[in-house]
Amino acid sequence: AALQRLREVFDIEELPPDVLPRKKPPQFMVDLFNKVADANGITRAPGLLQGDVVRSFEDRVHVNHHHFYFDISAMEKSEQMLKAEFRVFKLKRAHRSRRSDTQHFCKVEVYELLESENKPQKKHLIASRLLSLYTEGWEVFNVTQTVSKWVGNSSSNHGFWITATHVSNHGMKHDVVTFAKSQSTLQESRNALLVLFTNSNKRRSHSFVPSATKSETNHPAKSSRVPRDTAVKESSSANMSRRSRAAAAPAARSLLAACHRRELYVDFHAIGWSGWIIHPSGYNAFYCRGSCIFPLGESLNATNHATVQSIVYTLKLSQDVSMPCCVPDELKSLNLLYFDDKQNVVLKNYKDMVATRCGCH
Repeated sequence: AALQRLREVFDIEELPPDVLPRKKPPQFMVDLFNKVADANGITRAPGLLQGDVVRSFEDRVHVNHHHFYFDISAMEKSEQMLKAEFRVFKLKRAHRSRRSDTQHFCKVEVYELLESENKPQKKHLIASRLLSLYTEGWEVFNVTQTVSKWVGNSSSNHGFWITATHVSNHGMKHDVVTFAKSQSTLQESRNALLVLFTNSNKRRSHSFVPSATKSETNHPAKSSRVPRDTAVKESSSANMSRRSRAAAAPAARSLLAACHRRELYVDFHAIGWSGWIIHPSGYNAFYCRGSCIFPLGESLNATNHATVQSIVYTLKLSQDVSMPCCVPDELKSLNLLYFDDKQNVVLKNYKDMVATRCGCH
């Protein structure tokens, strides 16, 4: 039950196999993780990531050098797509004799296939640009509008078709450059990718049913509100004056460590998740523990309400009032880079996962 609840916190509906085939994750996704998070997965700065989920899909066509197909069925229905990028690696062409500047460039066109790959003549132009014939590197095309259609109707996804042509003195030349395909293990780091930036649109529930406190157990029907005259009676009938009680507070505090942050390491190997989580291997969530007895110093980040509550508790003005709670006062998000159950690599940001500061509330 605890592991099931943990899966809910991490928005994981289907757990991938304990150990996935150890294929290398796309370098783009590893670099993106390192840009938005530190080695422990803690977000470096908010706003660096567009959306809270980045999904990468690798090309599934291994033969045709024009055709690129990506299975995006792993995207959850609740996700809202913000941007889609088609990333292909242009291979360097060997130098040849060049007589005019026009031969230095080629025209690359990206199409959406409207039918199966057997009928590439039925296609719709998405993007085009001029590229140098003699350089190599990643080319990124914005295909948001096309992929949005595929998300709404998966049967319309027949993939992309890419062509490269240039005009020379001898007329139109086709296939003057090529793009890396996934059949070569030597070029695995250059495999074409479809990268989706999305919002999960899930409000993660952290609700729980607290166990009854001691005062609630002893006085189930008693209201926590104490009349003013009752409070006066209780305080006046006590042998200790308010001043002496306040003086005794530091002594009571010394018996209990003041509210502060402590370590709480979550080890993904111990949980059994290390087989599919790429980064990090675990993280320090931290937790808050300690007393919030009056006087509350500035280091305890106490609210005005907590200060008043601590005074009422210290002076015993009401037997039903407990001392303020030592809880996380500031939280940071966590980033996970992992393989999903279809071996796609996903980068996901989880809000409010790491306690960075504690306070009395």
